[in-house]
Amino acid sequence: MSSDPAIRCLGLGKAYQLYARRSDQVKQLLFGSFRRFYLEYWVLRDIDLEMQRGESVGIIGRNGAGKTTLLRLLCGITQPTCGEISVAGRIAPILALGAAFDWEMTGRQNVLISGAVLGLRRADILRRVPSIAGFAAIGPFLDQPVRLYSAGMRSRLAFAICAHAEADILIVDEALAVGDAAFRRKSLAFMESFRRRGTLILVTHDMEQIRALCDRVIWVDGGGIRASGTAAEVIQLYDDASETEDEDGIRLRLDAEARAALSQPTANRRPAKWRSG
Repeated sequence: MSSDPAIRCLGLGKAYQLYARRSDQVKQLLFGSFRRFYLEYWVLRDIDLEMQRGESVGIIGRNGAGKTTLLRLLCGITQPTCGEISVAGRIAPILALGAAFDWEMTGRQNVLISGAVLGLRRADILRRVPSIAGFAAIGPFLDQPVRLYSAGMRSRLAFAICAHAEADILIVDEALAVGDAAFRRKSLAFMESFRRRGTLILVTHDMEQIRALCDRVIWVDGGGIRASGTAAEVIQLYDDASETEDEDGIRLRLDAEARAALSQPTANRRPAKWRSG
């Protein structure tokens, strides 16, 4: 493993502008230099991290924690509000390609376009089309419009394109949640092979996949990095915190229900009925 990082982030942050009314967007355009007409919502803040060449990194966290936003920043799909990102090598982002398919074009046409986006020459893409179609297991649908594909077929095709892209960095966001068992085995085998020669970044809620594939795990929580370390260490911290938060949530719900019941007027409560034998 080289000591030079494949990815480095310093002070990385991403904020979105939230407007209470549509008219506030117009006001911001006209009078934004004098005052602000939006609330600033930080999805990520103060992210400092390095991922080494040849390293396999898992990213875990609850829904809404900022994981996908972090991946979109690393891929260049969205731009940071603050901070710096440096990437050494070609990225194949499985999270992005499937969403970028043109649904009116055929699978074959989308393969050609996606391959070009990933930096492949047309001749190289054409040579790999049969292998891509075989990996995705889409059969005669290769020459049908993508709008006829199921979500699983689109994800399989996106994964297959990335698997043939000769990338230095592979980013996978829940891609293995779709597809049958045979495709999942094929995808896992590919990632096992890739991690021996490239940098793998995997986002999933499947902790067994994280343990099997990742050298290091980053726990993203509340828009920041809560923990980073070995898979065993970080997953244990995450599980312990999740269990505590679940127990606290149940306790708060039961307390709220009890308070609501006690706050009912006495007249609304049914009196107990006694029956004698």
